[in-house]
Amino acid sequence: MKFEIDSKTYEEIAKVIHSDKSPVGIDAKKTHILILNQLQELNDRMERLEQQIMKK
Repeated sequence: MKFEIDSKTYEEIAKVIHSDKSPVGIDAKKTHILILNQLQELNDRMERLEQQIMKK
């Protein structure tokens, strides 16, 4: 598995999920919401692709 991300994107994500209040330095709730949102977007894209394939 390959998890590579450019430094600019990494820093942007780090700024969004950062939390001084958390002992691990990130806002877990915000992080999970972002992950779930991305999964939902991927699911929506896959469903659209499946519909396009079924039409052919």
